[in-house]
Amino acid sequence: MIGSRTTRNIPCIVEIEQTPDSLHAHVQLEGFDPGPGDKVIVHGAPTQIRFGERGTFHCHATLIHAGLFARQTTRLLSYLELTELYEIGFSAGSAS
Repeated sequence: MIGSRTTRNIPCIVEIEQTPDSLHAHVQLEGFDPGPGDKVIVHGAPTQIRFGERGTFHCHATLIHAGLFARQTTRLLSYLELTELYEIGFSAGSAS
């Protein structure tokens, strides 16, 4: 069906770091890769850690697969935004 969405509850690994060298949070889904238009909701991961720390946490996530229409719309919009970057990045003009 065009507008249908499916969900999966899957384990994930969350890596959070807040050090002088890096400030980031990464989520790695175990066994699944989200596609265009998919949404991921992580459950049970800490939202912050103290400065100078890094941590790896095993959590669960809900992966909501986009329907066919949402997936195609996301692909089209991302292509259009990419071509907009080409126009801005490579346009001839004088620097002021």
